[in-house]
Amino acid sequence: MDVLRIRGGKRLQGEVTVSGAKNAALPIFAATLLTEEPCIIRNVPDLSDIRFMAEILDKLGATVEREDSRSWRIEAKKIASRAPYELVRKMRASVCLMGPLLGRVRASSVSLPGGCVIGPRPIDIHLKGFAKLGCSIEIAKGYVEIDGRNMRGADVFLGGRHGSTVLGTANILMAAVLTPGRTRIESAACEPEVVDLCHMLQAMGAKIEGVGSHALVVEGVERLHGCDYPVIPDRIEAGTLILAAAITEGDVTVKDMRPDHLPALLDKLEESGLPLTLTDESVRVRSNGQLKPVDVITHPHPGFPTDLQAQMSALMSVTPGLSIITEKIYPSRFMHVPELQRMGADISIEGSNAIVKGGGRLSGAPVMASDLRASAALVLAGLAANSDTWIQRVYHLDRGYEKIEDKLVALGADIERVSDRDIPNDLIDP
Repeated sequence: MDVLRIRGGKRLQGEVTVSGAKNAALPIFAATLLTEEPCIIRNVPDLSDIRFMAEILDKLGATVEREDSRSWRIEAKKIASRAPYELVRKMRASVCLMGPLLGRVRASSVSLPGGCVIGPRPIDIHLKGFAKLGCSIEIAKGYVEIDGRNMRGADVFLGGRHGSTVLGTANILMAAVLTPGRTRIESAACEPEVVDLCHMLQAMGAKIEGVGSHALVVEGVERLHGCDYPVIPDRIEAGTLILAAAITEGDVTVKDMRPDHLPALLDKLEESGLPLTLTDESVRVRSNGQLKPVDVITHPHPGFPTDLQAQMSALMSVTPGLSIITEKIYPSRFMHVPELQRMGADISIEGSNAIVKGGGRLSGAPVMASDLRASAALVLAGLAANSDTWIQRVYHLDRGYEKIEDKLVALGADIERVSDRDIPNDLIDP
């Protein structure tokens, strides 16, 4: 199994380009099922999750072809309504197939995706929204069976315990664009990935008002046409690279990104004293090595992203002083903390709060990635450590970061992808 070996202590310098957003590309791929005409999707990252979604679309009957390293052509002339468990189980985001299947063929049979290491992420809000649209729903043998033959536009409220649901908003939106009548989605998520999906649907002929707000109004149309659409840059990858520059006291320009998609992160970094230079499409980090601790609370967009919480924890662990990081979206999302502690981080967990006593030097160690963003936090910690770090289960990293080690090596990092057999025996626990 692949392992990342990181020799820390290298100051990152140079320019790096951000890839397309995985969390925008996945629902956009699903939305191609809404039309019989071909869709060309550009600026798509080369990731395992993207390939899984392409495989699912193929199994549903679509013709899925890679045009080049960044573009896919998808043509869904005739599609089935059943997404099998053996594919859905590999990627939780495949639940966003329900909406386009209901919109296109008025039926959906999608396997429940199962649990998640960062905590429960139920789809009950999705199902409540489909019921409001007139669907009948049954859960049988692990599948959600939805009959949408009586679908009509309706008022749908998508607020939940921890805020708006991104995939739930995408699902209801994609079901509504081909549903007769007017659908008003209240407490809709307004993340950039949802806005990108709205713009793609509008390019296909959908009628959507209120894009970027918590109230979306959809006027159903009879059919949608194909489109040629570029995916937005990945704000989480951009944020991770910015934090990598900060934790190595580097001088790095992160290019082809949208700073306006990361207002809370950039605000917190400026509060910490990190010098930043912003343009419309880039952020330059020129660290002076004198950061101050900050308190962070995750919230739905435009708040601090939960997907950058683990990486921010790594930065605060080497920043002198006391920081408190509060997780409001997924209160159990601290699986990275024990691994950071193995590297010398002084972090304690109290409920949904991580209390970080920063300023100590991290020491390299064999560590285990538990999920996508936890693995990114361990990479950042490894970059700052004073000896070799060995990150296992890097397949998590490959789900959401395109060639991340190549990008960091180009900036001066010392990272190598090796086999787990290369970990020295004296570092492996008996």
